[in-house]
Amino acid sequence: MTVRQDQLKNGFRIVSEHMPGLQSAAIGIWVTAGGRHERIEQNGIAHFLEHMAFKGTKRRSALQIAEAIEDVGGYINAYTSREVTAYYARVLKDDVALAMDVIGDIVLNPIFDPREIEVERGVILQEIGQAYDTPDDVIFDWLQEQSYHDQPLGRTILGPTERVSAFSREDLSGFVAEHYGPEQMILSAAGAVDHDALMKTAEALFGHLKPCKGLIPETARFTGGEARQEKELEQAHFALALESPGYRDDAIYTAQIYSTALGGGMSSRLFQEVRETRGLCYTIFAQTGAYADTGTTTIYAGTSADQVAELASITIDEMKRAAEDISAEEVARARAQMKAGMLMGLESPSNRAERLARLVQIWDRVPSLEDAVAKIDAVSTEDVRAFAEQMAVQAPAALALYGPVSGAPTLAQLQERRAA
Repeated sequence: MTVRQDQLKNGFRIVSEHMPGLQSAAIGIWVTAGGRHERIEQNGIAHFLEHMAFKGTKRRSALQIAEAIEDVGGYINAYTSREVTAYYARVLKDDVALAMDVIGDIVLNPIFDPREIEVERGVILQEIGQAYDTPDDVIFDWLQEQSYHDQPLGRTILGPTERVSAFSREDLSGFVAEHYGPEQMILSAAGAVDHDALMKTAEALFGHLKPCKGLIPETARFTGGEARQEKELEQAHFALALESPGYRDDAIYTAQIYSTALGGGMSSRLFQEVRETRGLCYTIFAQTGAYADTGTTTIYAGTSADQVAELASITIDEMKRAAEDISAEEVARARAQMKAGMLMGLESPSNRAERLARLVQIWDRVPSLEDAVAKIDAVSTEDVRAFAEQMAVQAPAALALYGPVSGAPTLAQLQERRAA
């Protein structure tokens, strides 16, 4: 499998990887225009725009967009994150040109019909309402807000109802004009694809675009803080975030190995101690996520009202214990999990196209898999212990609690336990 990368004269980037033996392909446009690129009065508009892309173009109605892809057995979708918005499809190899045409159409030619805006506004408000009814969605939004208080990175992707209720056609068009320039776009494809054919089609579809500056997001500052809401639920939801490296920092590999060993699987410390030994919860995990300039290691669990205090205390104790005695065997197991997860995921053309786009966005190139594996293998037990000590004692923290949480410790109390 060979990765090829090119760029049009206007800055539009193309990256692809042919995967021999496949009869299908994944293809999409990744735009560096997510939640953190919004001004406060625009909060939620990147996600609104993603929805509106499927509601009709100058050439196709909403139904025709869906039918164009589904008539050939494919599927098309999109998502908005805090750093990108992606529009992608999965089709058979003979339909790659069709998929490119449809994706190019919805990205470049949305008509923003006022009637469709109102329909989709209602859909998004329902989506926001559904999120509020889902505790493990709400708590992570609160945790993000406390981690990056009063910053674009801390705001919800869906946006508040009052903003979404007020967005106009001009607001949507303005965001496109500001952020959907060729330098912000990456065409990524994997599977049964021909790079030269992709280049030719990309030139025809996107070569005419004029560069635009876009909004440079402000540098993130992990502030920390606490959000707590008492509500009559079956479980108390507990989420703790600690500042971690961004994805351009090689320490991200140490952070990911640490969180995997701490709470990344059934053999992890938190799972074994909190669930298997003490029976305090059904779900508990730790994970590390990263952005361009910051990251978070997050621990989440759901438990009963009378056990949330014990669970929180044990979590801190396990973090401190990991700094003292995490073993070479645990680190080796976490390394193996990371490598296997990465390599197994790349057997999917959709995952591979996603990876290519993200790497080009981060580095403007695609480092080899061998480089990534070597960086994972280079993390030592001493590196993980040192990182674990930083997490246990020094790293700024944020806390979110939701449900019957009156008996849960405060962030200040957890900080005292960390320092003890």
